[in-house]
Amino acid sequence: MLPGRIVKFYVDGFRSMTLGRTLWCIILLKLFIMFAVLKAFFFSAYLQGSEQDKVQTVSSELTNRVSTEP
Repeated sequence: MLPGRIVKFYVDGFRSMTLGRTLWCIILLKLFIMFAVLKAFFFSAYLQGSEQDKVQTVSSELTNRVSTEP
């Protein structure tokens, strides 16, 4: 069974890691910071409100972007 052998290969590889675990922790921490913390501070929620408000916002943004392109 090939999928089972592949999973076992990766599980055994991660189990025997020493430096790799630290690197994976750093990677996961950086991803958390990028997606959770930075999103909360730098990206405001444009699409809040009723469905009609969302439709109007998207429509006006698309219209403005098309009309301002060279």
